[in-house]
Amino acid sequence: MRDATDVVHTGPMGWTLTRDLDTFLADAGAYMHADPAVHTVALTVTATMRARDPADREDVLFGRWTHGGRVAGIALWTPPRPPLLGCAPDAARELADVLTAHGDVRGVHAAPETAEAFAGAWRRRTGGTTRVAMRQRLYRLGALAVPDPLPPGAARIATAADHGLALDWFVAFHEEDDEHGPVDPAALDDRIATGGLALWETAGTPVAMAARTRIAAAMARVAPVYTPPEHRRRGYGAAVTAAVTRSALDAGAREVVLLTDLANPTSNGVYRRLGYRPVEDRTIFTFAPA
Repeated sequence: MRDATDVVHTGPMGWTLTRDLDTFLADAGAYMHADPAVHTVALTVTATMRARDPADREDVLFGRWTHGGRVAGIALWTPPRPPLLGCAPDAARELADVLTAHGDVRGVHAAPETAEAFAGAWRRRTGGTTRVAMRQRLYRLGALAVPDPLPPGAARIATAADHGLALDWFVAFHEEDDEHGPVDPAALDDRIATGGLALWETAGTPVAMAARTRIAAAMARVAPVYTPPEHRRRGYGAAVTAAVTRSALDAGAREVVLLTDLANPTSNGVYRRLGYRPVEDRTIFTFAPA
């Protein structure tokens, strides 16, 4: 087992990498809290990590980039998912060299210019090829607009008794687009345990689900939203998304955000009608070695 307190790398230009979550949050927490929406994934993922067994994050790598004596960027690598970056393009180029020396980097997830800078540096270093796997858009809630009229049925918060159904739907969601990464059953457990999973039911039968993360820095992220194919185009997805959004606000979130696949105009339209407004775009690359 690794010593989690080890500093893995201190870069000549400003990257410090560590396996220790508490060190990372002490150093970079204020930077991320200054813009919770933009750093939603890093904030919510680390909030969940703090509630789980430290052994579950032995392979995770945390990074902070300093410029002018202050933290100016972060990175979070949770294999097998690609590194998540929140930094400038020049910092991303340096990080590509650093991470390639530490492991098998198979992609990157960041704002478009930052992701391209990282991918370009990786190509130059390895001779491999890269492709855009997904283009995303980050939305933040303005004023919630509940669908009117609502479809038949009502929302309820899932309990432990719903675990089997919810796990099947989590798996189905990921199978429809494997760029979301593998299913993490512990993430589902955390959603249910914290009241962060809503189901829409008609005549006592669940027909759609929407989940949300823990609240971190007064912000929660809706993820995932799933309606089985046989129940689609009836308004259930929009209704349950509105319900889980309301649950986040009622639980104290001041900001609620979500990420969409830009290749899916239907979901993007639904979220805009619910009151979500664009913040920024993201790009996910996948890498193939030479």
